[in-house]
Amino acid sequence: MRLLGLHHITAIASDGKRNVDFYTRALGLRFVKKTVNFDDPGTYHLYYGDAAASPGTLLTFFLWDGLPRGRSGAGMSTATAYSVPADALAFWSPRLQANGVAVTGPTARFGDQVLAFADPDGLPLELVGVNEPDTRTPTPHPEVPAAKAIRGFHSVSLATAAASASASVLTADMGYRPVAREGPRARYTVGAGGPGTYVDLLTDPALPRGRSGLGTVHHVAFRTPNDPSQQEARDALAERGLDVSPVIDRSYFHSIYYREPGGVLFEIATDGPGFTVDEPLGQLGRKLQLPPWHESRRAEIEAHLPPLE
Repeated sequence: MRLLGLHHITAIASDGKRNVDFYTRALGLRFVKKTVNFDDPGTYHLYYGDAAASPGTLLTFFLWDGLPRGRSGAGMSTATAYSVPADALAFWSPRLQANGVAVTGPTARFGDQVLAFADPDGLPLELVGVNEPDTRTPTPHPEVPAAKAIRGFHSVSLATAAASASASVLTADMGYRPVAREGPRARYTVGAGGPGTYVDLLTDPALPRGRSGLGTVHHVAFRTPNDPSQQEARDALAERGLDVSPVIDRSYFHSIYYREPGGVLFEIATDGPGFTVDEPLGQLGRKLQLPPWHESRRAEIEAHLPPLE
């Protein structure tokens, strides 16, 4: 199986305006796509990433206002970590606090320093000040110097009561390899390694089962280069006995879904076609984009969706 690292992470939020403000203004990410949940077109699906909407930088949200708050626990992704330069945490801690965000740390993890906080819906986030190379280009932002800005994902943390089955799928089936361990945290990487590839398994037999809702991750998506490599992955996972979805067209990438044994919903997404299939790079996120099969309902859908501006 040919995986390159993390592709995107999709979480659940409530208020769209608040969500846009936090991720574009406070964190300095680019708003790269305003569309709808293809399976529930009466709700938004918002994407944030770098200036080029690169795989490995994309945090996305289903907006389901009125949904109860979720509970972090076993069988869930419990933290989404971004990569920043090692000396950038001294910039981010006071900036987040000035925006009303409580921060914890920095604390040491695998030789790096980690700042922990949450978004307005309670989604756990981290900034990792990395001591290894991360040459990805940050998004220009008037309030965030390029030397301090977010580069993209660093890692994702998955909580489990017993890690062996999850670790087996990661290593035996998905091509990940163990690289480090600290107490209950085991780190895995794939491909060339480095920021944007890491998956941390956190093992705690006493963890209660997590509950999906506001402020939780819906699924974690991994990168594969193209359709043939995705089909190879699907065949391999199905042969293992995992319940893998058919290939689904998400306009900007093609997807397959399955649950790893611990309960986290995984996706394998292709790098292409990319986010410029329906609007130019310089205009990403400016207009509501609908997939062709929903375009005939545009007036109905737009009338139902609340404004984000």
